[in-house]
Amino acid sequence: MDKKQLRKEIISLRMSQPEEIVKEKSARIAEKVKGIPEFQKAGLVMFYIEFRNEVITSDLIKYCLENGKRVVIPITDTKNTRLIPSEIKDYPGDLTSGTWGILEPKPECVRPVEPKEIDFVIVPGVSFDEKGNRLGYGGGFYDRFLRLLRPEVSFAALAFELQIRDNVYPEAHDYPMRYVVTEDRVMKF
Repeated sequence: MDKKQLRKEIISLRMSQPEEIVKEKSARIAEKVKGIPEFQKAGLVMFYIEFRNEVITSDLIKYCLENGKRVVIPITDTKNTRLIPSEIKDYPGDLTSGTWGILEPKPECVRPVEPKEIDFVIVPGVSFDEKGNRLGYGGGFYDRFLRLLRPEVSFAALAFELQIRDNVYPEAHDYPMRYVVTEDRVMKF
């Protein structure tokens, strides 16, 4: 198997999960994230907005906004192959359909934030291994973005157990995770 085949297999498995199972597993994952010390201390947290049956982030976003944490959501700049973190104040009111149909801040709600200001990042991905390696969607957006953070910043990939594999074929440019959180465990690297 190669990266392309693995991506296809995992996305198919993820998409086959019923909505109720995705919600239930996502709630368990959210509770585990709340227990991560670096997440608890973070004042500014970046989240992805789920699509195609990814782990749901809405409960964590609401939790942060209700508990005085600042929240940023990435805007995907495909022309320059980069992510632009933008602060949201109202969830989901500040968001609209953006790149690839994923929710992003509305043009009038764009509030760019310097990556160096971010304290914790919630990262999406297709598949992960038990060493913290991540297989993304192939664009390298997060691999490039995570290099812009302060060295001490932690980030957690959220995944269902069905996304964990023995080998995700990491390459030199792939950025390993500090945490991978599933419905069953928190893996720290």
